[in-house]
Amino acid sequence: MNTPALAPHESMELHEALNFKTLCLAKSKLMQGLVFDQELKALMQKDVIQSTQQIAELQAIYARAPFQAPHSFNAISP
Repeated sequence: MNTPALAPHESMELHEALNFKTLCLAKSKLMQGLVFDQELKALMQKDVIQSTQQIAELQAIYARAPFQAPHSFNAISP
């Protein structure tokens, strides 16, 4: 089954959601080291697991975006 490509505005909104979710994941991972309450730490770990799964789902949808970044590795010189 062919899945339709995303419209440009949908791609941008998805990109924003993916960035937000990635930042939330990073914050949850970093803050776990500062938390001493075990219940809160367990909730934060659950958030990390769920966020990782959600990011993977968003990335799968984002693959249908109508544009892609150019892959020119030769453009960067050491």
